[in-house]
Amino acid sequence: MKKATAVTILSACLSFVGGIAFAQRVHDWHDIDKVRQHVSEAIHELENVQAANNYNMGGHAEAAKQHLRLAEGELHQAVDAARGAQ
Repeated sequence: MKKATAVTILSACLSFVGGIAFAQRVHDWHDIDKVRQHVSEAIHELENVQAANNYNMGGHAEAAKQHLRLAEGELHQAVDAARGAQ
């Protein structure tokens, strides 16, 4: 159950990030910012899952959070770039 929840959250986040990669043209930086917000929510949700499982997830949750934080940072830079391009 613990692993399945973490995998589900990570999969959802990666699908958002993957959607950006394969999306057509972004028409508005707000679209990118919404994805960044979803990634941020996933980080918080993962922290809740960790707490519920007494932080006993074999280091996988921490690795997932690290990847999500990297994605969040990239999305933040993408928003800044999109704002500058307008």
